Amino acid sequence: MSDTFTLSPTTYLDLPTLEQVLRQQRPLALSDEARQRIEHCHRYLHERLEQSDAPVYGINTGFGALCNTSISPEDRGQLQRNLMMSHACGTGAEVPAELVRLMLLLKAQSLSYGHSGVQLATVQRLLDFYNRGIHPVVYQQGSLGASGDLAPLAHLCLPLIGLGEVHFEGYRLAAADAMHLFSWQPIELKAKEGLALLNGTQFMLAYAVHTALRTRRLLLAANVIGALSLEAFDGRPEPFDERLHRIRPHVGQLAVARHLRELLEGSELQRQTKTAVQDPYSFRCIPQVHGASHDAVQYVSGVVETECNAVTDNPNIFPESDAILSGGNFHGQPLALALDFLAIAVAELGSISERRTYQLISGQRGLPPFLVAEPGLNSGLMIPQYAAASIVSQSKQLCTPASVDSIVSSNGQEDHVSMGANAATKALRVIENTEQVLGIELLNAVQALAFRRPLRSSAALERVVEAFQAQAPFIARDRVLYPDLHAAAQFVRTFEWA
Repeated sequence: MSDTFTLSPTTYLDLPTLEQVLRQQRPLALSDEARQRIEHCHRYLHERLEQSDAPVYGINTGFGALCNTSISPEDRGQLQRNLMMSHACGTGAEVPAELVRLMLLLKAQSLSYGHSGVQLATVQRLLDFYNRGIHPVVYQQGSLGASGDLAPLAHLCLPLIGLGEVHFEGYRLAAADAMHLFSWQPIELKAKEGLALLNGTQFMLAYAVHTALRTRRLLLAANVIGALSLEAFDGRPEPFDERLHRIRPHVGQLAVARHLRELLEGSELQRQTKTAVQDPYSFRCIPQVHGASHDAVQYVSGVVETECNAVTDNPNIFPESDAILSGGNFHGQPLALALDFLAIAVAELGSISERRTYQLISGQRGLPPFLVAEPGLNSGLMIPQYAAASIVSQSKQLCTPASVDSIVSSNGQEDHVSMGANAATKALRVIENTEQVLGIELLNAVQALAFRRPLRSSAALERVVEAFQAQAPFIARDRVLYPDLHAAAQFVRTFEWA
């Protein structure tokens, strides 16, 4: 196992750092400052409660519409335990383990700032789960994305008190049994702790981190695969000329055009005489379309990083100014809007990709119909384009924004919600769809390039062709194709794009 990564409230947690920590499976620990802040805030809260019975939401009152109900000192711990149990109402499919791990990390990070009033032992147990590979069973459905991700976070944190279920070393266990393996006692929740654990955006944020990182890879893949399709289609180089993009200088457009020029450098196919005066938009406008998605992802990444370095529970405690403030930092609107934007940006990568696939199989520019030597007897790559079209249409449907929706809950106390959790799960589905659509384009582009031999593309693109053909060989005549499609999607997900 790699060196320990220290969670610190004074160190900015950015996406590249998170990617490295997750990829290297580094264990987590709290910095000394984080431990001191957590302990100081917890001590301040309990000293204040001893000195005053003034109502403080969720600490000595009920929750939501029950916020005017007073809770006696002897019942405050039970109040937090009841909160954890009553809110564990998730349903649907389970959240993948890699995202549950991210939720544990992000929840611990948010609590490390010392504005939540929790015990140090509570935060440490979250890190113990992370470091030992104990993954609470969390469900995808149930969060409105305001008051935080209540149901998913209840499932994430229920095992802290010995309830719920976890996955550990391939087994699904009762949380109490998993804790017994390590001689851990359930956490005895104190005032405010259940609320601090359940309020927060860590479900939708984990999805946002995961999808933002995955999309960065997808942007590179889309450029490379688009360049391969351009080569296979005998496309022209002029649309990528730097002079064109300097006079419409969107950052993403400039970056994509530069990437395309680098990818095509040294190509024999680009040097040959072109017969077509112009290419279809799906080739000619790659910098403009991919570039806009690039810029959208940059915006989303900024929102996600801000949220990774934020406190999102409620109420928040400020020991230095002797204040406990009830507000709305749990509201997921910033992430909901960003995740909807991300889904749209990624779906457009798939939409233009499917159009390039369609052009490649259409029998133009010396390529055989459906990219097979004996069309008629063989259907060739006719139906993968059908699959791509179907997937692209589903992604369009999934891009209906979740963030424009809201529904009243808790007897009208919680009267506007973000639906950010729905935006999060939809965004991941769109990414998975687009990985498959780009895989189908790659299958077609590599197949079409075979009909351009002996001419070669650039060294950079030929490296991709060689690696892909090891997974999905040339289609000389019809064969069962779904293994090739699955292999293509996996290739898009895992190849080291550059």
